[in-house]
Amino acid sequence: RRVRGSAPAVPSIPLSLYVHLPWCEKKCPYCDFNSHQRVSIPEDAYISALLRDLDAELEADGGARELVSVFIGGGTPSLFSVAAIARLLEGIRARVALRPDAEITLEANPGSVEGQRLAGYAQAGVTRFSLGIQSFDDAALKRLGRLHQRRGAQAAIAAADAAGVRGYNLDLMHGLPRQTLAQGLSDVEQALAAGAPHVSWYQLTIEPNTRFYRQRPRLPEDTVLATLEAQGSRRLRDAGYERYEISAWAQPGQRCVHNLNYWRFGDYLAIGAGAHGKLSSAQGDIMRYAKTRAPDDYLAPGGATRRQRRCLGAADRIAEFTMNALRLAEGFDRALFEARTDLPLEALAAPLAELVDEGLLVREDCAIRATQLGWRFLDEVLGRFLPG
Repeated sequence: RRVRGSAPAVPSIPLSLYVHLPWCEKKCPYCDFNSHQRVSIPEDAYISALLRDLDAELEADGGARELVSVFIGGGTPSLFSVAAIARLLEGIRARVALRPDAEITLEANPGSVEGQRLAGYAQAGVTRFSLGIQSFDDAALKRLGRLHQRRGAQAAIAAADAAGVRGYNLDLMHGLPRQTLAQGLSDVEQALAAGAPHVSWYQLTIEPNTRFYRQRPRLPEDTVLATLEAQGSRRLRDAGYERYEISAWAQPGQRCVHNLNYWRFGDYLAIGAGAHGKLSSAQGDIMRYAKTRAPDDYLAPGGATRRQRRCLGAADRIAEFTMNALRLAEGFDRALFEARTDLPLEALAAPLAELVDEGLLVREDCAIRATQLGWRFLDEVLGRFLPG
């Protein structure tokens, strides 16, 4: 049951739900997500906390929007039992309406799943899996600290195929420690051979607060990275995949609805330890918020409904909108920018004119999008929209 709050939402802005399950079997050396290694997981207590959290979120949203998508991320959500995920999804449906074709994604790692479990998640209502493959090369997987091997990745893909879901994503990284051009392209070829409906193919980045940041591995040279990006992209394109976002490739009809809502600056509720959300109100306010990060704090009395929040001013809205929308091949138009930020497009006039003159952005058919050069130097492009 949705409880009306004091800040009615904007009905025209799509609403998604992100659910964070923060535990992993092992912390990977490149991971900067809010994930925690734990031998035993308090499933029942955590699902109860998530549903209390959702009750509070629905009151804060204050509208009557259907969910267009649910994304269960982590951590490693596939460490949770089928019964726990079924209880979670039943609780969500009891509290908020889902669009009839709502996309429900669950992240799963090879080694923590097998065919029967994936089939059980599908029966519970999951419509899409995102498989954390990262690479098909056993040596590369070992250097990344992954617990699975190539055979486990292939078994997880076969299980996802057999589960009867609408589609699944393969999460692949390139530019891995000591990776050669041939090895990087081999990963692409194996993803294509598997017939994956969707591939997220992105370069490894070294983030602060990770082991790789403290003990930096030897990464491929820039020339190798550039060639790998160009040749891998061409191979995906030739195989019929559409690059609709800078690191997302999809077969027809297989775009990720949940991520598209992020990139188009839609709204999303967030539940779970460390989860981040965004809500827009009919008064023109846009609020970002985050939940308490530590799982034990989240599970403590009152912890599940505690959040830090801030309202976005004009400069933040411009920076965040462009940071998301310019990742898309389609870019954005005036109507989307003004509807999602409650600002006139003229607020972008100066940086837009400069970037178009420099060949980094293009304006055509009412759309504003990055050129191939602009995508190559996207950090530079986005930096022009930052305040100050």
